[in-house]
Amino acid sequence: MNNNDYDFSNEKTRQLDSQNERTITTNATVVTLMRNVYMWMALALVITAFTSMAIANSHQLITTLFSNSSYMIALVVIQLIMVIVLTAAIHRISFVWAGVLFAIYAMLTGVTISSIFLLYTAESITSTFFITAGTFAIMSIYGYFTKKDLTSWGRILMMGLVGIILASVVNIFMHSSTLTWITTYVGVVVFVGLTAYDTQKIKDSIVQYSSYGLNDSTMKLALMGSFTLYLDFINLFLKLLRIFGKRD
Repeated sequence: MNNNDYDFSNEKTRQLDSQNERTITTNATVVTLMRNVYMWMALALVITAFTSMAIANSHQLITTLFSNSSYMIALVVIQLIMVIVLTAAIHRISFVWAGVLFAIYAMLTGVTISSIFLLYTAESITSTFFITAGTFAIMSIYGYFTKKDLTSWGRILMMGLVGIILASVVNIFMHSSTLTWITTYVGVVVFVGLTAYDTQKIKDSIVQYSSYGLNDSTMKLALMGSFTLYLDFINLFLKLLRIFGKRD
């Protein structure tokens, strides 16, 4: 009887040890993938910033790009197509190719927003970047650690985002400064909220698949998470720059 109890106790201990090891491994995977999310997002922002500054410092490139609106329209359309392709094909392409597409998108974004260096002072761009970074960090930390389910935020924020897009399209023809400022302030609220919502969504997805360890699929999951947060950051930065930026 005692031997059986002893054997059962040892087996239970081994099971608990094995479970603890799996938990530790899973937690380490989550931490690694989330660290990669922010690392890749930061790298993409660096690519965008350097591309944008390089374009702005080249008089020939600036003149070529902004002398003909068709160039900028083409760039925006290409970026839109890349977002659709990357989102739709992420499960069929390798992690390396997904990373290359992300890097190309970041460079194209740098090209399309390079005009900010002509419109705003360098000091206001820098200060707005740090305001954006601080706001983003606070909301991302909140989204990561909060126990509150932010799913309800997502529905409201997505409706707000669609509204901003539609209003912006309409304003291309209306040229209303009032509508511009409305979409700007609403946009700040939407992208601040999306930062928290997307962070929680990314974390939950990574936790769900973390048991598979670090592989091509989970790395692509983290890469798509960084892409989502990158878009939140860029859009929030541009909205805040319109508010705080000082004209050059």
